[in-house]
Amino acid sequence: MVNLYIHERREGDIAVLDLKGRIRISGGTLALHRSIRCLVDEGKTKILLNLAGVTHIDSTGLGELISSYVTLSNKGGQIKLVHLTERLQDIMTITKLLTVFDVYDNEADALGSFTGHVLSIVEPQSVFM
Repeated sequence: MVNLYIHERREGDIAVLDLKGRIRISGGTLALHRSIRCLVDEGKTKILLNLAGVTHIDSTGLGELISSYVTLSNKGGQIKLVHLTERLQDIMTITKLLTVFDVYDNEADALGSFTGHVLSIVEPQSVFM
C-alpha cells in the first residue's frame, strides 16, 4: 500500500518534490529515500520538498529528512522545505528541526534562496522617535 505520492518537477537546476500523503515507516519513507537518492546520483544537489500535501510524518520520516539533509550537505548540496502544514510546523518546532532546515512559506522565496535571491518584497520599516 502506497501512502506517499511524489511528483517531481524541475525549476532550473532545482528539483522540486511535491509530496502528498504520509511519510512513515510503512513505505512512504522508502519512496522518499529512493527519490532523493536518485536525484543525488544524477548530480542534482538542490532539492526543495513541498510538504503542503503531507498529512502525517512519523519518527522514521523525520529521520529520512535528516539523513537526506546530511547526504546533500556532504555533497555540497542543499535540501529545503516549503509549505509546512500547521501540524508539521508543530512537529518541527518540538523536535528543534526548524533550527536545522531552511523552511519557507512560499515557493518563490524558497527557490530564490538557492541562489541568494529571495523574491519577496519587504516594505522598509519606518522608525519614529
